[in-house]
Amino acid sequence: MTDITITDKPELHRYEATIGGELAGYCEYNVLSNAIMFTHTEVLPAFEGKGVGSAIARHVLDQARAKGQPVIPVCQFIAGWLRKHPEYLDIVQPASRRAFNI
Repeated sequence: MTDITITDKPELHRYEATIGGELAGYCEYNVLSNAIMFTHTEVLPAFEGKGVGSAIARHVLDQARAKGQPVIPVCQFIAGWLRKHPEYLDIVQPASRRAFNI
């Protein structure tokens, strides 16, 4: 497994994943008054298939849970990841689950 480092870059409104100091992917977000909305996740082509997307999803959702922030998964990747990982459904409110078919 490749060592993936994920860092919050609040000034850019995104989490960045790096491998060996090189940007491998990111997840953009907006902090709302009552939730965090994940809007877009992207893995750079050179790093596809290395678990970067899953590492990002797990990290950002763990961070939201630790902060007590409900998640609004506008990002199709995050929504799809949540469908496969029901252990994270507690941080997605019922209205968002219905809206994003989770």
